[in-house]
Amino acid sequence: MSLQERVVLEAERRFHARPNLVVRAPGRVNLIGEHTDYNDGFVLPMAIDRAVWIALRPRKDAQVRVHSLHFDQTAEFSLNRLEHGKAGWLEYLKGVAWALQEAGCQVQGWEGVLAGDVPLGAGLSSSAALELATARAFAAVSNLPWDPPEMAKICQRAENEWVGMNCGIMDQLISATGVAGHAVLIDCRTLETQAVPLPPDTAVVVLDTATRRGLVDSAYNERRAQCEAAARFFGVPALRDVDIDRFDKSDGLDAVARRRARHVVAENARTLQAAEAMRRGDTSELGRLMNASHVSLRDDFEVSSSELDAMVACAQGQDGCCGARMTGAGFGGCAVALVRAEAVGGLVTTVANCYQTATGRVPSIYICKAAAGAGVEA
Repeated sequence: MSLQERVVLEAERRFHARPNLVVRAPGRVNLIGEHTDYNDGFVLPMAIDRAVWIALRPRKDAQVRVHSLHFDQTAEFSLNRLEHGKAGWLEYLKGVAWALQEAGCQVQGWEGVLAGDVPLGAGLSSSAALELATARAFAAVSNLPWDPPEMAKICQRAENEWVGMNCGIMDQLISATGVAGHAVLIDCRTLETQAVPLPPDTAVVVLDTATRRGLVDSAYNERRAQCEAAARFFGVPALRDVDIDRFDKSDGLDAVARRRARHVVAENARTLQAAEAMRRGDTSELGRLMNASHVSLRDDFEVSSSELDAMVACAQGQDGCCGARMTGAGFGGCAVALVRAEAVGGLVTTVANCYQTATGRVPSIYICKAAAGAGVEA
């Protein structure tokens, strides 16, 4: 039974009637362009066919009442008295409601059932999927216009200011604007998006290390501060404004900030080159850029882990793997590999065995398709 069917059936059981609406918002995997989004740079993610679903119906009062199948919990809050509670899944819903109200939107109450199959904490943006599904639900019951970039910014504000995670715009924007069969090149300064076709006869394989990021917020915020310091050194608004030639000719930046900046400057260039390679159908060049991205994240930005390095090495060592890299914030979670379609079956088994031998951990491996962004499904 699909997740969509499960949330509908559970909503029917609880409402004693079919839900009025079903909304969906996808997770994402980033093919290349890591830690560039908050530097006003370029990213190249794709929405994946793993998502958060909500089956719902409007209420006549200002209450929002939701049952989570994953946590087997029912929780509710009032739109008239939004207050922070204990950290958990409900805070993302409250944060979206708050951010919508802060943006001047008149939101209505609703009740529903939610479920998702985006792995939690794996770097596949389960939080953004939850935020965009929630925004889609509020938009549907409140008759709000659906402007994907604007809704992405509202959801980013919810995560930044209500939940307290200082994320960039990428996760919310790709969940809002995904295009089936395509990655999306995002300019994180202008929010301009360009759909880029995935190379023919390839598959995107997500390799979950079975490790989670844990207490990574401080390391993320530290790197963000280092990037901002480097931008001040160059006298620019963000590292997006520094090209490789200017960086190479510079002198005087401290060693750690220099490594951080080198990653961002080079990663922006790699991301634009990757989009061009995809438009040409140049699978080999795309894979080379992905491999180089991992080295940069490991050595210059220092956000990889022994498990991520082991997973990437296992994938890169297999015939049919065009390229592989860690994906997401780092320190745990997932890697992503571009694999020739005919090699996927054998690679999945071989990489799983290789990784388990190297680390003693049992991985999860997902063959992902590029999906459309958040929408009303029924």
